Amino acid sequence: MRVTVIGIGYLGLTHAVCMADLGHEVVAIDVDEDKVARAAHGEASFFEPGLEPLLAKNLDSHRLRFTTSVAEAGRFGEVHFICVGTPEGSSGQADLGFVYAAADALAPHLASPCLIVGKSTVPAGTARQVMRRVQTLAPAREGIEVAWNPEFLREGFAVADSWAPDRIVLGVTSSHAEVLLRQVYAAPLAAGTSLHVTGLETAELVKLAANAFLATKISFINAMAEICERTGADAMALARALGDDPRIGQRFLSPGAGFGGGCLPKDIHALRVTAEALGVSPAADMLAAVDTINIDRRHRVVALARESAGGTLAGKRVAVLGIAFKPGSDDVRDSPSLAICDQLVTEGAVVSVHDPVAMPKAADGRPDLRYAPSASAAAEGAELVLHLTAWSEYLAIDPVSLARVVTRRVIIDGRCCLDTRLWRGAGWTVRALGQA
Repeated sequence: MRVTVIGIGYLGLTHAVCMADLGHEVVAIDVDEDKVARAAHGEASFFEPGLEPLLAKNLDSHRLRFTTSVAEAGRFGEVHFICVGTPEGSSGQADLGFVYAAADALAPHLASPCLIVGKSTVPAGTARQVMRRVQTLAPAREGIEVAWNPEFLREGFAVADSWAPDRIVLGVTSSHAEVLLRQVYAAPLAAGTSLHVTGLETAELVKLAANAFLATKISFINAMAEICERTGADAMALARALGDDPRIGQRFLSPGAGFGGGCLPKDIHALRVTAEALGVSPAADMLAAVDTINIDRRHRVVALARESAGGTLAGKRVAVLGIAFKPGSDDVRDSPSLAICDQLVTEGAVVSVHDPVAMPKAADGRPDLRYAPSASAAAEGAELVLHLTAWSEYLAIDPVSLARVVTRRVIIDGRCCLDTRLWRGAGWTVRALGQA
């Protein structure tokens, strides 16, 4: 099938590459000429394990090409995927400007019936607005259909999630649109991926609701961690006991510095704005509490750091291990670690940072931080070490070796996943969220 993908950021490039790898002919388009040129030469503008080899493979097969021409994309595609960003607006609402701009730019070039499919995360009602705009502007008029197909990619696992998603949601208004999208996703559907065919509004809400639920689960265990710290209980032991309840499960039930990235914070804010606009106050209040708990955990890490440093961070050398919001990604958007670094610097600490892949992007926004080439280099002369992103290489650190370069053996485990017995056995004082 002839597929176009509009927008080649994280979602769009991954989707374009994986659509080509599933056997479709794909033209991917973006207004950013540099990004298009890099992609056409096999280079992604972000870090995602396994993506660049797959990009090169499908460029070589000629199933995938890149362009800045909307007219070319409009002439080529039977199915057009909109994969542009929906950044958070000033009041927490999703900014739909890129979605509408993409639809408005494409529409005049649609002379034949086709299907436009949104994958961007949007509030309910967006798809119908896109449909009205496109059918007004497109020569094919009512021959243009609009569907919504939310993405569920996890950064660090996006290729696997594209090949074998845990579910596919199709928000459609006709059986014809459903048939086309079943053809697009024929391979994963044949492999057993579950399919949910819904109306447009339900499909739009699925992603927001899923992320809000995950954020709520994370904030719940972090709220329990606060109680554990004040009562002498162990939040990790509590989480394991809760997680064995099949109604709850272990995933996303780890206490720590909280969530970040470009999806969960943005999506709970957008859903909260929607709930407020609809007058659904209990939902809005719940989402506000989830957000408050999440931000408070960042402050708690700084409080632990201050306490561990003897009551003040002024002039103290602090090593931070991990700046990405999660392992397997170079994404530093709303990174808990970066927010914690900001607070440390504000209080006068001298902060040295290491991350396996995220330092270049962090340096773009925070050139004032010190970036070290290794965890050991970051910890050189440190009076306090903060473990804030659970990269596997940090879990494998030898605490005896690291002890040789620090001036004080004190570490705060902001992700509650270090082997505390090993570290304490090497003479370290270990503090972790959710433990007295």
